[in-house]
Amino acid sequence: MIKGMKTLGLKRKILEVKDLHVHFYTYAGVVKAISGVSFEIYEGETFCLVGETGCGKSVTSRAITKLIESPGKIVKGQVLFYRDGSPIDLLKLSDEELRRIRGREIAYIFQDPTAALDPLYSVGYQIAETMVAHNTATWKEAFRRAVDILKSVLIPDPEKRVKNYPHELSGGMKQRVVIGISLSNKPKLLIADEPTTAVDVTIQAQILDLLRKLRQEEKMTLLLITHNMGVVAEMCDRVAVMYAGKIVEIGTVHQIFKNPQHPYTKGLLKAVPNPLIKIEKLESIPGTVPNLIFPPSGCRFHPRCPRKLDICDKKEPPLIEVEEGHKVACWLYVK
Repeated sequence: MIKGMKTLGLKRKILEVKDLHVHFYTYAGVVKAISGVSFEIYEGETFCLVGETGCGKSVTSRAITKLIESPGKIVKGQVLFYRDGSPIDLLKLSDEELRRIRGREIAYIFQDPTAALDPLYSVGYQIAETMVAHNTATWKEAFRRAVDILKSVLIPDPEKRVKNYPHELSGGMKQRVVIGISLSNKPKLLIADEPTTAVDVTIQAQILDLLRKLRQEEKMTLLLITHNMGVVAEMCDRVAVMYAGKIVEIGTVHQIFKNPQHPYTKGLLKAVPNPLIKIEKLESIPGTVPNLIFPPSGCRFHPRCPRKLDICDKKEPPLIEVEEGHKVACWLYVK
């Protein structure tokens, strides 16, 4: 596990997101879903985007390869994908150029495996189709490899299951099939958007173990999106905490859990039950998530912040470094 930026300094970037803005043009108004998001991901690490529902995690992940559908639009920013140290701005590529990257070099595991699988085709066909579409195998070879892929994601009796249709599989098996499809072309970057949301706790643990095992074996980089702080602690090397379309804190998993700086990060951690401490009631963050058609001025967290300063509702705080590799956007730390 990557413990700090000194270790990361020896590694190469694989992805860099710069000043990303995504808006949704609705009848009610313009929803400013993502506003100025920036982060870097290094080869071989597990990087995590964490935050409550609606903070912009999934929109950020989809914007990386322009998977934003109408009425959404990427209005500003860069997404640099590094090949052998040379950056390519994915947002400037044509749809056909991006299609060659999606599923081959950058793959996705989406939240709902039932929606991700086509009910009209067998799971073996859907795994094989991904390889044929990217010219990494012929149909005959792809079907043969589909059995090996199902075996690698720990599906029992893969020779039989490869002929099954999605409705014949359990939720956990469908999620494993989706993972198998995403891994079929051995991508450099795997984006997992809450891959354990649709399964129970036992299957959740198995899927996380599987992702960890496959990441080590295939030497992949993983971008994990979740709202579960337990998953963050178990899986991630570095963490970016999102709130209302912005990154409010970023650091190693050790820094975020042992020395959280932003009041929102502290609130998230206090809301997580600790089995070693007996408490009568978990703390909650007061207030509600802001309306992103009319986001709050200044710091977007200030209406809910217990440590609000006079400047907080007037000016947006910069993302500053409070220790090596640990950044926070909060006026409490600006001298």
